Amino acid sequence: MPPTDASTDTDTTDQPVTGTAATAVRTDSGDDTGPAPAEDARAETTTGTGTRPRAGIGSGEASALAQDSEDTLDLRLPDEFLEFLAEEVEKHGGRLGEGDDAEACPADGVPPDGDLLDRLADWGPVTTPVGVLHLLPVRVERDLPLISLWMNDPAVAVFWRLAGPQSVTEGHLRRQLAGDGRSIPCLGLLDGTPMSYWEVYRADLDPLARHYPARPHDTGVHLVIGGVADRGRGIGSALLRGFADLVLDNRPSCARVIAEPDLRNTPSVSAFLSAGFRFSAEVDLPDKRAALMVRDRALRDLL
Repeated sequence: MPPTDASTDTDTTDQPVTGTAATAVRTDSGDDTGPAPAEDARAETTTGTGTRPRAGIGSGEASALAQDSEDTLDLRLPDEFLEFLAEEVEKHGGRLGEGDDAEACPADGVPPDGDLLDRLADWGPVTTPVGVLHLLPVRVERDLPLISLWMNDPAVAVFWRLAGPQSVTEGHLRRQLAGDGRSIPCLGLLDGTPMSYWEVYRADLDPLARHYPARPHDTGVHLVIGGVADRGRGIGSALLRGFADLVLDNRPSCARVIAEPDLRNTPSVSAFLSAGFRFSAEVDLPDKRAALMVRDRALRDLL
């Protein structure tokens, strides 16, 4: 999976975790620096506790918070419920709920058109306090020189491990582009100027999912802020919050945006917290000990 530390407000950037691509934000680095390929399976499990409901939150919101905070419970649905769910899906022609607006609910999490990230290229821009962010899927011929330059920044290389000739970064990009669409590398434009590199991935389909209680359609992100002048000024936090809103607005089936920055990268963890993510657990990954960060749909207006 890609490096798992996302650099945001600081000089350090998080590298995606090795394994098949996902989104949680790439926060640490591994031997394979692209979205975690299937072969980069992880062997350990995550442990930790979720956040507790805060004073001042209404009873309904507290219930949602409590439910979304139980990230460490490994729950198994009763067979009777699963049978009932299957009957309901069949009854509604592959859709759950009533009415024409019910959304398709494929059992394997793959939409009928095979697009695992709901047409990311069509999401469009999002307005943030620091400018308009627009994610463009990477075109290697156009974007490789700039992305490789960023990866050779020592502050980035320590987490992403993609320093070296352009061929190193090119291999990382092409592995994602040659996949099934579960991880999409993107160039981030702020007010039309390229200034960041993003990897958006299906965390529930990534080896990362073996290390935490993943939920269907969890979306992961990895981020590099390219220019030194754009770090340490709150820009990363603003972009991460805008990105999470972009995901939740364009992926109705996604309830959470996931990131796993390296615990050593304190500025990156802080940036996620400032962007409305909550700390869920410490996760032992093959190439790092990470902070599992979660931004919940149910809490997006509270954090």
